[in-house]
Amino acid sequence: MLKKAIIVGASGLIGNNLLTRLLNNTYYSEVLVIVRKTLNIEHDKLKELIVDFDHIDQYSAEIVGDIVFCCLGTTNNKTPDKAQYRKIDYQYPLDIGAIAQNNGATAYHLVSAMGADVNSSIFYSKTKGEVERDLKAIPFKSIYIYRPSLLDGNREEKRVAEKIMIGLMRFLNPLLMGSLKKYRSIKIETVASAMLKESLTDKKGIFIYASDQIEALG
Repeated sequence: MLKKAIIVGASGLIGNNLLTRLLNNTYYSEVLVIVRKTLNIEHDKLKELIVDFDHIDQYSAEIVGDIVFCCLGTTNNKTPDKAQYRKIDYQYPLDIGAIAQNNGATAYHLVSAMGADVNSSIFYSKTKGEVERDLKAIPFKSIYIYRPSLLDGNREEKRVAEKIMIGLMRFLNPLLMGSLKKYRSIKIETVASAMLKESLTDKKGIFIYASDQIEALG
């Protein structure tokens, strides 16, 4: 039976790559993207829902699908206000998850981050840990949490420090072996591929993948 996907964060690096894969996969008959503004993409399977995320409940009746993919995330540079940052990384993923599950969705795939920990003193890691924790309280049949390390991909915005780190990690990756493999940088295509592949399985439970496990899946 063909499935309907819901994806939020489709304008980002991982989300955009995943969206292309979903649209080209025969397992999915429809892909609903929840966005602030149009992606300007034409495809027979694509359905856009342009929303105000702060009032997402107003769109509840339209957030219907079988499998949810959340690739939402921001940075301190983009969103220096911590209250707004928390909305994007914590509140919006949970709001959409609760609505979709109430409307019949059975699986949720979340892009989190290495180091996600509710007890962390780092705001970013703590927020990721909190969304992971509270997502588990929503009664999905299956929840998949992906914790990638440094993402290797071409961003539109300039991030000089990150670009330097990516170059350094490409050199260091082969040297990180055994338990250190999870610290290798990972290509965004690999994360998107792993998410798609896991969505084609029919498992029940909560599954958390470290970066090296995502690499193996993707």
